[in-house]
Amino acid sequence: MLLIGNGRVITRDQENPYLEDGAVVISGEKIKEVGSLTEMKAKYPEAEFVDAKGGVIMPGLINAHTHIYSGLARGLSIAGNNPTNFLEVLDGTWWAIDRHLTLDGTKACAYATVLDCIRNGVTTIFDHHASFGEISGSLFAIKDVVKELGIRSCLCYEVSERDGEEKTLQSIKENVDFAKWAKEADDDMVKAMFGGHALFTISDKTFEKMVEANDGMTGFHIHVAEGMNDVYDSIRNYGCRPVNRLLYNGLLGEKTMLGHCIHVSPAEMDIIKETGTMVVNNPESNMGNAVGCAPVLKMMEKGITVGMGTDAYTHDMLESMKVFLIIQRHQQAMPNVAWCEDVKMQFENNRIIAEKYFNQPLGILKEGAAADVIVMDYKPFTPFSDENIDGHMIFGMMGKNCTTTVINGKVLYKDREFVNIDEDAINAWTMEQSKKLWGELNHRTY
Repeated sequence: MLLIGNGRVITRDQENPYLEDGAVVISGEKIKEVGSLTEMKAKYPEAEFVDAKGGVIMPGLINAHTHIYSGLARGLSIAGNNPTNFLEVLDGTWWAIDRHLTLDGTKACAYATVLDCIRNGVTTIFDHHASFGEISGSLFAIKDVVKELGIRSCLCYEVSERDGEEKTLQSIKENVDFAKWAKEADDDMVKAMFGGHALFTISDKTFEKMVEANDGMTGFHIHVAEGMNDVYDSIRNYGCRPVNRLLYNGLLGEKTMLGHCIHVSPAEMDIIKETGTMVVNNPESNMGNAVGCAPVLKMMEKGITVGMGTDAYTHDMLESMKVFLIIQRHQQAMPNVAWCEDVKMQFENNRIIAEKYFNQPLGILKEGAAADVIVMDYKPFTPFSDENIDGHMIFGMMGKNCTTTVINGKVLYKDREFVNIDEDAINAWTMEQSKKLWGELNHRTY
């Protein structure tokens, strides 16, 4: 049993939102009780004490869309790659990387990504993987890493026709094999979705194969209208807009999540809403790729569940919240919008999305919820209470404030040091894999 205390507790539980000097008691994989430090210490004297040292105790963060396969790209420059549009970004950078990823490369990407997530207080990720250099077994390679390091994960492989029919069929099979494994394992730490890249790289024939192969096992996770090329392709080749194509092909529904949705029309939003389909926004990635600002405020006004992701641009969910607020205000030319939507996406909608797949409450500190808890080293110099928590979070905290991360009742990161994880050994092996990848991409030795 663990008792995390000596700090301010943000629960995200409306019935018990804030404790000035609180504690969270963990028994096994679940939260047993949340209360004042004095009461919890008296009630559970045998519990191992984890000292928050006056920091902020809060639920672990959820990232609803990331890409493990980009894990070795930090600092990489590919010779001759100078993209001037989104398609060139994909082809010159990300597709070039994933075409060279072996299973070892995929595992290295997973190690790099998961360690950074844990450092930033992210306890649950929805990953969308691609490694066309070696497809078969790639989701299982990632599964081995996320199980070893202890992060909660929902995985899929992005089906795409961009590298030919054989790899398309391998991608479908990888999704099917992993979804069957996940269903049989019934492990609440690892779940599966059925991935698709984007509509402009998937024909209706392949959509039909995906739906048939999935056979209702899980929901789909696919990029939609991230760039205008997606819209043009659907209209030119199929006579309709992207969301309509997904509707006609039977991919929409309450367990399906659409990434980005930057260039969706009001009519498409209505389809998303009526089918109960979810959307995930990735503000920093959208700005970095110069593809536009998603109409999140309009989607949420229509009642669509829009969550927050990073597209692997960062692993800091609080950074994403900061950027979401300013891009939406800049786009609307209104300095008083997007605050409520920002908070709702991260702390309510991401929880709703996660609970479609995982079998217990996530992103909340209350009895019976998953024991995913983080401690932030944040010492406020202005008043701090349940009335202004979100203001401190958006304008004060960052992922690097995380000092302790507990996932599924296990302390994985304490006082900014990994627990029972040999970070140096992992980094050394990952460095060798990154040098190999970079060398293949640039035909030189690193």
